[in-house]
Amino acid sequence: MPFFNYRTITYSPAYTIVPTYECFNRCTYCNFRTDPGNDSWMSLSTAANIFKRLQNQNVCEILILSGEVHPHSPRREQWFKLIYDLCELALSMGFLPHTNVGPLSFEEMQKLKKVNVSMGLMLEQLTPALLQTVHKHAPSKLPELRIQQLQWAGELKIPFTTGLLLGIGETETDCWNTLEAISQLHQSYKNIQEVILQPHSPGSQQSFDAVPFNPHQLPKIIEKAREILPVDITIQIPPNLVKDQQWLLACIEAGARDLGGISPKDEVNPDYPHIQEQELREILDPDSWNLLPRLPIYPQFDKCLSEDLEAQVKRWRKEFGLTFNKYR
Repeated sequence: MPFFNYRTITYSPAYTIVPTYECFNRCTYCNFRTDPGNDSWMSLSTAANIFKRLQNQNVCEILILSGEVHPHSPRREQWFKLIYDLCELALSMGFLPHTNVGPLSFEEMQKLKKVNVSMGLMLEQLTPALLQTVHKHAPSKLPELRIQQLQWAGELKIPFTTGLLLGIGETETDCWNTLEAISQLHQSYKNIQEVILQPHSPGSQQSFDAVPFNPHQLPKIIEKAREILPVDITIQIPPNLVKDQQWLLACIEAGARDLGGISPKDEVNPDYPHIQEQELREILDPDSWNLLPRLPIYPQFDKCLSEDLEAQVKRWRKEFGLTFNKYR
């Protein structure tokens, strides 16, 4: 049994699959999307070939990350079926799917629960002020729509990851209010496993003219988040967006305990390559921090899964030697 305590930092060995980059939203900070009709959708055969190559590479998580097709688009049903089929294929080839594809209907979430061990959606910021700026042309970024997703996930007992985007025009009070909303939902449903604190990092495709979020401010945000959030929610930071090693370590000292999915490419921030496992181990002094892989579902949420999904999760826990009961 591996040694595990509060000095442990986790990451998920992951690979990101993008069914389509098409998105009807036009967030001005986005470096991911293409206009509807300008992207070919991934085929199942292409995905199967990728999964075959990954089977001996110790990858456990398949992150299904997609641009959004409008809820009333005639292609919505086809888009949703592709996402479902990709999750089902990933499971059949031994992986654990985690889906983050924007707001879904209650029925869509209910169906995807059958083929996902966890799901996610960033709240970003709940202040409506951003609807006049960075989210002016992003209909699915309505705060009430985003918060409803977390409520539905709670009602469906879906292990869930959410988070904040920092540096897009919010105030500190906006951040605290968003964290408070997450805390209240978790106290009601007990299904939120992680909160990501993601600093805005300018990319080559965005139209948003703003400086990067100052990484020196991150430890303060993390400390406050740790005060607001229940102790059983893990705080995650993306290490490729905190380039200064000193401040990455300061973020960890402040209370961040997870480094997210480590894959060949950060699809959301393609200008910032992921820091791979070996480099992370060199940054994290092994005498101070214990870096361990994790699954896309934390152990305390296994009870939310069907028997078939739980059996697959248990196989991966055994594969990674993850025999302890709870992450911190």
